[in-house]
Amino acid sequence: MSLYLSIHRSPGLSEEEIQGYIPDVKAGVYAEFRNLYVNLDEGYIVTVYEGESEQGIQSEFERIGWPVETVTEIQFALDRAGLDGMPS
Repeated sequence: MSLYLSIHRSPGLSEEEIQGYIPDVKAGVYAEFRNLYVNLDEGYIVTVYEGESEQGIQSEFERIGWPVETVTEIQFALDRAGLDGMPS
């Protein structure tokens, strides 16, 4: 399984509307939710999902009803602890 980062745009989306998607997101039929980052003012949404393929991620968004602009496989990730552990 790989991680995928996706970009979505939904101007006017509210926090309540996001909450309405929770049951569908939790079901995770084609891919499994990992993270969500949202700027409500700009309608800019970034999601991170785990799945078998880009097509699986696309299928999950179609099932949920989320429009998606891009889906990109994550090949390298680094958090603060990992950054601190790297030689400088």
